[in-house]
Amino acid sequence: MPGGPVSERRPAGVERRTFLRYTSAIGVATAITAGLSACGGPASTGGDGGAAASDGTGTIEAGLSYALSTGFDPMITSGATPYAANMHIFEGLVDLDPATLVARPALATGMPQKINATTYRATLRKGATFHDGSPVTADDVVFSFQRVLDPKNASLMAQFVPFVDKVTAVDPATVEFKLKYPFALFPSRISVVRIVPEKIAGADAKAFDAKPVGTGPYRFVSATREDKIVFEAYDKYNGPRPAKAKKMIWRLMSDPSARVSAMQSGRVQAIEDVPYIDIKGLEAKHRVESVQSFGLLFLMFNTADKRFADKRVRQALHYALDTEKIISTALVGNASPATGYVPTTHPDYHKAATIYTRDVAKAKKLLADAGVKDLSFTVLTTDTGWVKDVAPMLQESWEAAGIKVRLDIAQSPAQYAKVDKGDFEVLVAPGDPSVFGNDADLLLRWFYYGFWPEKRYGWSGSAAYKQVKSLLDKAAQAADEATRKQLWGQVTDLLADEAALYPILHRKLPTAWDEKALPGFKPLPTTGLSFVDVGRA
Repeated sequence: MPGGPVSERRPAGVERRTFLRYTSAIGVATAITAGLSACGGPASTGGDGGAAASDGTGTIEAGLSYALSTGFDPMITSGATPYAANMHIFEGLVDLDPATLVARPALATGMPQKINATTYRATLRKGATFHDGSPVTADDVVFSFQRVLDPKNASLMAQFVPFVDKVTAVDPATVEFKLKYPFALFPSRISVVRIVPEKIAGADAKAFDAKPVGTGPYRFVSATREDKIVFEAYDKYNGPRPAKAKKMIWRLMSDPSARVSAMQSGRVQAIEDVPYIDIKGLEAKHRVESVQSFGLLFLMFNTADKRFADKRVRQALHYALDTEKIISTALVGNASPATGYVPTTHPDYHKAATIYTRDVAKAKKLLADAGVKDLSFTVLTTDTGWVKDVAPMLQESWEAAGIKVRLDIAQSPAQYAKVDKGDFEVLVAPGDPSVFGNDADLLLRWFYYGFWPEKRYGWSGSAAYKQVKSLLDKAAQAADEATRKQLWGQVTDLLADEAALYPILHRKLPTAWDEKALPGFKPLPTTGLSFVDVGRA
C-alpha cells in the first residue's frame, strides 16, 4: 500500500481526468525526488554527536514503514511518509499537535480572531522566514490558500475548506478570511493548509513538490524513494517549536523485520508500525506503546451490484464476522470493534443504534429475507501486513455462515484501479483521514460526502446518501457544539444501518522507541512519527 492509508484517497468531487493530471504531476515530481539524494545527505552510521541531550545537537534516526509514493507539496501530497515529513518542514497558521491532534498557533501569533460570524483575522509571527531565508508575508498566506481553493490544482485539501470564500492581505502581517457561511470549526480546520513561498511554489510546482521549502523547524535536504529522507535543523527558525536535534535521517523500511532489526541493533531510535507479534520482544529493552487510533478497517460494497444494493445483505456480512476473534488472534488484541463511526476514545464518539456483533443466525435470516441464496463473491483487499493477517479470518467467518468468499490480495493501487472502474464486489481496506484533522465533520465527509459515495461505492442515488449530505451540511453551519454532535449522531446511526461503507474495527498503532535517546518523544494516533519538540540524547 504505497504511502500508507492516506494514499488510498482522492480529493472529493475531483473529476477523473483532473485527478489523472494531478497524479501524473506527482509521478513526475516523485521521480525528481528520487534523484535528489545525489545533492546531499551522506549515509549515516548512527549519528554525528549523539552524546548531547536535547540541546540542538545529535542525529535522530528512525524507521518508517512506507516508501515515498508521492512528492511533498502539502497541497496535494497523499502519502503517509511525506505527510509525516511535512509536519517538520511546513507550518500552517495553525497546526495540530501530532500526539493529541489539538489545534495550536504556529505561523500565527494566536488562534484566528473572530471579527463576526463570517470573518476571521490572523496575524503572522514577526520575523518568520522560509528555509531560503525570505520573509513570510501575508501575500504568501493568501497564495497558499488560493492555490488550494483553485479547482485547476485538484488540491486534496480543498474538500476540507469549502466554507472559505475569500482570503485577503490586510497588511504585510495580517490576513483576513471571509466565509461563505458561519463555520464554528474554522480556527482549527485551517491547519490543513500549510503556508508555502509564492516565489518558489508558484514558479515551478513540480520542482517544489520534489524539494519542498517551508517555515518549520527542519529543512528538507534530500530524499530517495525506497531508502531515506534527510533533514537538518533550520537555524533561523523563530517559532514556538525549534528543532532539538541537528539532523534527522528517516530510514524507509517497508519490511517489518527490517524495522525490528534496526531497532534492536540500535541503528534507529524509533520505529512506527511495530508488528504485533514483535511487541513483547521489543519491550525487553525499549518502550513500546499501542495508541488507539481512528484508523479503521472498513467493509465497502459495490452498491451498483443488485445483491449489495439491498442493505440487508450488507448487514448480514457484518453480523457474520467474528470481530472479537479477529482482533484477539490476528491483531493480538491491538484493536477495538467498531461500535460507531469513530472509536470510543474520540471526543465526538456516538454509540451507533446498530452495533454488529457476531450473530450467524441473524445473518442467515437477513440473507433469506433479501432473497439471496448461496451467496458468493470476491473480496478485494490490500497487501498491508496486518491486513493480510486479518483477511483469511474474515473469509473464515463468512464461510462459517455459509457464504463463499474468494480473497484477492494485491497492492493498493491495483485494487483501487479496479474499484474506480466499478470492477469489484466487496472491498476490505484500511483508512485514516485523521492525519488531516480529528473533528467528526472532516472524518465523516471523507468517506460519505462527494467522491467516495459518488464515484467508488455508487451510493449517490440513494435517499440515505442525500439525507447524510443534508445532515452534514446542517451540522457544519450549526452554531453550538451540542447541535453539531446531535446531528453527527444521526449520521452515524444512518451509516451503521445502511452499511454501504462502514468500519469493522479501529486499530491501535504500536510504536517503539528508545526513551533514553529521545527525550520528549510521544507515539502518534496516526500513521507516521513526529520529532517536533523531541531531542536526541
